Amino acid sequence: MLVTTCEGGYWMEEYLLIATRTIFLYFTILFIFRLMGKREIGELSILDLVVFIMIAEMAVVGIENTEQSLLQSIFPMFLLMGIQILLALFSLRSQKFRRLIDGKPTVVINKGKIDEREMKKQRYNFDDLMMQLRENKIKNVTDVEFAILEPSGKLSVIEKDKSGNENNTLDLPLIIDGVIQEEHLRLINKTNLWLRQQIRKMGYKDIREISFCTYNNGEFFIDLRNE
Repeated sequence: MLVTTCEGGYWMEEYLLIATRTIFLYFTILFIFRLMGKREIGELSILDLVVFIMIAEMAVVGIENTEQSLLQSIFPMFLLMGIQILLALFSLRSQKFRRLIDGKPTVVINKGKIDEREMKKQRYNFDDLMMQLRENKIKNVTDVEFAILEPSGKLSVIEKDKSGNENNTLDLPLIIDGVIQEEHLRLINKTNLWLRQQIRKMGYKDIREISFCTYNNGEFFIDLRNE
């Protein structure tokens, strides 16, 4: 009887310890994810996803392995958080690094025409395309002017202008962080020289001072650095 009572007390203590560690690690992970910034689950970069998976695995090990101190469990979590924040800050300063980590958007339908070459590059098939068009409530491919496959895997769709305007262009960034986006210029059939001339006409002398610039239907939107 004494043995049964001792065993019962041991198991109660064990479950109480597991519950305490679970609650503590739950709020610790919430705190870590809050510090790492706000991103929708469907828009997580590869970097975010890897960090989230590793932190989740460490939390499980920390809950199950009661012989390990909580400090040993949470230290690698905060280390990963620090690495993720540092890399995120670095990606804000470097577009090349952002593209290396996150990838870049891909235009799979351009002015109503499906770009099979780009689809093959992204290993994106017609079944994927049709499924995501349906998710965007598009009944026919002929209704689509532009479709952009985002780095997150989400398909952004711009429908054709019902008014019959055939001069629609995709509102792609032509300058990001002071760097001209040559591939976007090619998509709208413009050149580097044309863009520089237009920028000078508007009174902007140094492209490096422009943080963001788009062009759509003859109109520019320009945002300068630190303004």
